[in-house]
Amino acid sequence: MKKTNFPYRFFVVTFIWSWLLWTPLILAGAGILSIPPAASSPISMLGAFGPAVGAFFSIRTLEGKDALRRFLHGIFDLRFGWRAWLIPFLVLGGIAWASWILPELLGAPRLPSLLPSIWIFPFNTLIMIFLGGGQEEIGWRGYILDPMEEKLGLWLGNLILGIVWGVWHLPLFFIPGLSQTFMPFASFLLVTIGNSWFLAWVHHSSGKKPLAAMVAHGWANSYISLFPPLIMVEQTAQPRFWIWSSLTLLTGLIAMFLRSRKMNV
Repeated sequence: MKKTNFPYRFFVVTFIWSWLLWTPLILAGAGILSIPPAASSPISMLGAFGPAVGAFFSIRTLEGKDALRRFLHGIFDLRFGWRAWLIPFLVLGGIAWASWILPELLGAPRLPSLLPSIWIFPFNTLIMIFLGGGQEEIGWRGYILDPMEEKLGLWLGNLILGIVWGVWHLPLFFIPGLSQTFMPFASFLLVTIGNSWFLAWVHHSSGKKPLAAMVAHGWANSYISLFPPLIMVEQTAQPRFWIWSSLTLLTGLIAMFLRSRKMNV
């Protein structure tokens, strides 16, 4: 990619792909369209591949077939070092557990795990890495992160990317049955901004291996199932989710501070 040619088309294709697929689900929830219930989850999941589609389209049209082939080959490179493997596992798990357990100290009832058994966690994590959110990282961190940082700098580039990432999710907040319908959107933005900074650290710590951020994202989403921060009731306070989003933002700030200090930015 030419550094002077910022790939705006990535965002255009990413949003068009995802929002075109998610909009019929919103209309179906409002009773305007009829979509078989069995088709809703596959459509929603397919829409989540928007950032990957945006990356593939941008690379193919801007750099050619060979560049796309190299990019695809590098997606599943596992050689990203122990820090990018272990630190996200521990940090993201610690955030999820703390958010889940802290309200109990103030008398809140425990929210039961969404997993039937702890032994399901590894399998659930694999699903989250490749189908349940981790695949977004092919585009967000695997492709557009570097151009954003080159154009806007480490802090601002990732801040804007985190906001865009949060807004990209917006249609999901209007699709009945999805967990986003129970989330305060402002709190969700704290999550995407914090994770934008933290996953940028993961990506660069791994030697810019896309799979590192995919794995970290998958762990984060899988921990939500193990230590749920959401009360699945509309119009209710979500103390665990606010704790989780605040800790995620704090973690991102720390990761970004350490990275910028190391780079003397």
